[in-house]
Amino acid sequence: GGYRGMSRIPARFDALKQTGRTALVPFITAGDPGPEHTVGLMHALVRGGADILEHGVPFSDPMADGPVIQRASERALEHHVSLHDVLDLVRRFRTNDRETPVVLMGYLNPLEVMGYAAFAEAAAEAGVDGVLTVDIPPEEAESFVPAVKARGIDPIFLLAPTSNRGRIERITAAASGFVYYVSLKGVTGAANLSPDSVREKLTEIRRCTELPVGVGFGIKDAATAAAMATFADAVVVGSALVSRIEAHLDDPQVALTEIGSLLGDMRAAMDAG
Repeated sequence: GGYRGMSRIPARFDALKQTGRTALVPFITAGDPGPEHTVGLMHALVRGGADILEHGVPFSDPMADGPVIQRASERALEHHVSLHDVLDLVRRFRTNDRETPVVLMGYLNPLEVMGYAAFAEAAAEAGVDGVLTVDIPPEEAESFVPAVKARGIDPIFLLAPTSNRGRIERITAAASGFVYYVSLKGVTGAANLSPDSVREKLTEIRRCTELPVGVGFGIKDAATAAAMATFADAVVVGSALVSRIEAHLDDPQVALTEIGSLLGDMRAAMDAG
């Protein structure tokens, strides 16, 4: 069993399961290339085939992220995009989309500064469904997890190739919504994936949890997305999208179109597989 979550996330996975599809989860950094583009990008991602949106909270020292997403964080911070602003963008997205789950991905420090209970209340009120904190040690989780669960928000955790059985059990016990397997050692957007090693690890993770398991880090194109979709419950794509934004900073409209078509290609390849 285990706690399945109270947000929009479990229902979305259930609906996908009934049609035999894998969730497509795009990541962008909130406020990149500028806060005025974020809500439009979110809607474009949904039109492109996104099932769940993952939203990076800009942070000055994003250790787990590769250069592409680090630079996206820097661009957002140039516009002084704060955690409060990110919640406001989600709130604005919710005026037209009440259905699509939104997960915030970020680092513990800004949440700690706001206070876990205050953050959870503000996030729930804005329409956030899950929070993925990259750098949360299990000790901190003891105060963080109950605070967000009390507001119906799913705490989502990363598992890595290096996570041993004990660690997988500890993390999946605290998690809800889904868990996210980081399929590479190293930072986001790094080298190539080995589908076989990912499949083996997913088998091991599923022995510990009934939660859906997503795979991310290194999914650059439709072929890789389709390969992962054959055994993952969700495919997360980030750097490939953010690099499109970066390539068209002078014309964000072009980035929006390119992102939509990349997601469309991924969705089609995943569904064909």
